[in-house]
Amino acid sequence: MNPIEADIWSELKRSAIEQVEHEPILSGHLYDLILRHRGYPEALAYLIASSLSNQVFNVAGMNDLIGETITRHPEIATCSLHDLKAVITRDPASECALVPFLYYKGFKGLQAHRVAHALWMDGRRGVARFLQSRVADSLAIDIHPAARIGRGVFMDHGIGLVIGETSVVEDDVSILQSVTLGGTGKETGDRHPKIRRGVMIGAGAKILGNIEVGEGSKVAAGSVVLKSVPPHTTVAGVPAVQVGSVHSETPAFDMKQDIDPD
Repeated sequence: MNPIEADIWSELKRSAIEQVEHEPILSGHLYDLILRHRGYPEALAYLIASSLSNQVFNVAGMNDLIGETITRHPEIATCSLHDLKAVITRDPASECALVPFLYYKGFKGLQAHRVAHALWMDGRRGVARFLQSRVADSLAIDIHPAARIGRGVFMDHGIGLVIGETSVVEDDVSILQSVTLGGTGKETGDRHPKIRRGVMIGAGAKILGNIEVGEGSKVAAGSVVLKSVPPHTTVAGVPAVQVGSVHSETPAFDMKQDIDPD
């Protein structure tokens, strides 16, 4: 167990025990999702399974599928740990690791996507699409299984998020609710945005087409981006235009929604 996994798993268990002591009514819930598991990857698999299972595909079968996938692709758990750390450091509402792990739709939807993406890359496209559908139905997040997403990504709230098939989201990006990374019509092939490291995308922004949002840039809430954005630039409006530079090296870490003056 690496240091980040050991630290986060220890915090999750400690916080779960504290919650049980303060709210005994949650003891079964916390035992099921945290305390009975042998480690973080096992708990992560069950968390995703319990969120996506339904009357046709029960939690035991879903847990087997997801657990086996995480075992074959240990990078899923590694990326998940970095995602969880990103939530803790960027969201003041996350009191401890336990809160986003158990309850944040953006975090759970991203981890389910990581499993679906691994299955897609393994050639198991039917089951990958099934997981995508279950995430959309249960969490209101729609990410195509082929989309490539780096680690340390914070999807705040997640509700209404749509990410298309050929999208790329690099490491250390923050994306708020109701964002679309989409195409512009019926074109085929590489047709979705490429979001570079450290970008922050405000709530409701629409980024459309095979364009690039450069490293360390900010997209203001409600913007419609139709052209590539240079690195360390703020864009806003419909259609979006450059309205300033970004003074922070990694605006995704700062989560500031204002426009930096030049």
